[in-house]
Amino acid sequence: MRTTVTLDDDLVSLLESEAKVRHSSFKETLNHTLRFGLIAKSAAAEAARSAPKVVMQPFTGGLLPGYDPDRMNQLCDELEVEAFLKTDGKITP
Repeated sequence: MRTTVTLDDDLVSLLESEAKVRHSSFKETLNHTLRFGLIAKSAAAEAARSAPKVVMQPFTGGLLPGYDPDRMNQLCDELEVEAFLKTDGKITP
């Protein structure tokens, strides 16, 4: 089929470079590139449709009363300092 299209200059340059690398004509390179792109797009859409759906079930954290989740890092730091002091300041691996 014969048709007329207007291509951006940068695409023409890329296609001409690819045609030289492939040792083929501009027309063959354009057809190959379009075919490859459309097949890849179709395959990606099919993969997205067939991907399993993941459903996440939320649950409560279950923290006991009196524990502030925003201060857990401070609790970890305090426990580290306490453990360090129990070793008389000796650093062990």
